[in-house]
Amino acid sequence: MDWFEPIGAYCERDGAAFWAEPVNALSNAAFLVAAVAAHRRARAADDRAGVALALLTAVVGIGSFLFHTLAVRWAMLADVVPIAVFIHAYFYLAMVRFLRFGPVAAWAATLAFAGFGFGLVPALDAVAGRSVEALTNGSIDYLPAVLALVGVALGLRGVGDPAATGRRLVALAALFSVSLALRTADRGVCALVPVGTHFLWHVLNAAVLYGLVVAAVRHREAVSRR
Repeated sequence: MDWFEPIGAYCERDGAAFWAEPVNALSNAAFLVAAVAAHRRARAADDRAGVALALLTAVVGIGSFLFHTLAVRWAMLADVVPIAVFIHAYFYLAMVRFLRFGPVAAWAATLAFAGFGFGLVPALDAVAGRSVEALTNGSIDYLPAVLALVGVALGLRGVGDPAATGRRLVALAALFSVSLALRTADRGVCALVPVGTHFLWHVLNAAVLYGLVVAAVRHREAVSRR
């Protein structure tokens, strides 16, 4: 595998230059803003898990910036791996903090969720008879995260929800779905919008990550007051 293989995945990129995607690259500042705000909120509540997720949000922004400037294979991993880590770390936290699973059950659920994520795209490809990932510009990879947010929200109805976390998660799932639609539409709108719509994925996704951290912090605070 050539780790320095150029990757031109988005509408805005029209060459190999470092600043060939200025809007996509600079819009990653939204993740840093979200990280700072989430860190302040979590630190004020002395929530170590929230602080860790806030720091991971910053790493997501840095990795995405590297990909949208360098645009090579290793930088793509720097983009997608932190997002995957955030998704699975938050899923584990949701199992423990929201649904009150024990550590073993939470790990088992997280591993099952990861297996579902890895198997979903091949299964959909087999059903569709074509590459669903190519059709959605890779956005299908994030469908399990949307389903998980809705699933956890439904699960909260059975264990108690003192902070209305379920409603927050459903709202964040809806916002995440909009951001995924904009991510998917990027290549299709090049003729009308030369910079594409991928940068809006960054901005809205940053808002989703911030909202998730705050939801976790608020839930912990509400439970502690009971």
